[in-house]
Amino acid sequence: MLHIRGSAGGTGLTGTLYEPGESPPSFKGAPDGGAPYVWVCDAFYEVESGGQTQSIGDREVNVAFESPMPQGFEDRDTAIEAAKDHVRTQFARLGVAEAAVEVTVLQAEEAR
Repeated sequence: MLHIRGSAGGTGLTGTLYEPGESPPSFKGAPDGGAPYVWVCDAFYEVESGGQTQSIGDREVNVAFESPMPQGFEDRDTAIEAAKDHVRTQFARLGVAEAAVEVTVLQAEEAR
């Protein structure tokens, strides 16, 4: 199991990449269990009111969360690149430049 973590502006987002032999969570919308790599991470976007207040850099934004959309992949490199893109995209949805997002890949044990 890998954790792909993005951080920028004093906040972070971490998703989980399940590898072959590991059991990803099962819920409505989860990909076919036959995918060897499964990425699961929150998705969010900025809203004018409501949601959850999040500090990013020197500003406060209201964030609404979408249900996680697990994705299945056939190979590890493709899965990791897609996970990194997902994390960068979530920050971009809040106005953070993709280049400003530091992305790290950690074994689950390292993330603790």
